[in-house]
Amino acid sequence: MLKAAYLNELFKISKKKKIMVAAILSIAAILIGGLIVSSVNNFIGINLTGKSEFSIMVLSVLCYTLIPLFTMFVCVDMFTGELADHTIKQTLTRPVSRLKIFSAKTLAAATFILANLLFVMIVSILVSFVIGATSLSLWKVLLAYIAEFFPLMVFALLVIFISNIMHGTPSAFLISLVLYLAFLAFSAVFGDYDSFFFTSLFDWYTLFLGSYINFYKIFRVLLILIGCGMMFFAAGYYLYDRRDV
Repeated sequence: MLKAAYLNELFKISKKKKIMVAAILSIAAILIGGLIVSSVNNFIGINLTGKSEFSIMVLSVLCYTLIPLFTMFVCVDMFTGELADHTIKQTLTRPVSRLKIFSAKTLAAATFILANLLFVMIVSILVSFVIGATSLSLWKVLLAYIAEFFPLMVFALLVIFISNIMHGTPSAFLISLVLYLAFLAFSAVFGDYDSFFFTSLFDWYTLFLGSYINFYKIFRVLLILIGCGMMFFAAGYYLYDRRDV
């Protein structure tokens, strides 16, 4: 039942026009970035990427901008969209437990995030070969993008939690966006307490890229992400389970 519900959620996501828009905007952003890097390198002589890989530079920008934005769109639409199109009763009265339905939606969101990251990675690698801005081994690039999945998934669980509080798509998206921007601002202003704002961990993939890998710090950050993820998942499911049909 969980597999069927999961595949159904993936099918519904694939039919959304937002997915095509996300792909087009991602490609456009990467191409513009590649054009800027290539132009500056060739005509001004300044290496914008420094010693890093172009794909990593792309990740450092998109992990704070487009990818969280697309994640908000998908997660909010999965939960509040049922209220808007009046399909929530049909969903919740199926012979499947609400935990399985909630888990299927969460897994679908996780699949979207991972697919989005891999799509951005592949496009950025291809562009990096064209503009000659590649230096890191591909496995390190892959490791960085996979690592980025974890904080983005925690953010998705937060958005899912908010979506189960609100009953409208615009309000859920707006509150998620404001909260995300507030977290970024607080982590920047209160740098000593940035570990309390998981959005400050969006760049934790850099821990895997240096010549020295601090496994203790990686383990500590991973525990923080797992703890936040479990808390948001439990809170989101509690609200989803209490929804009236």
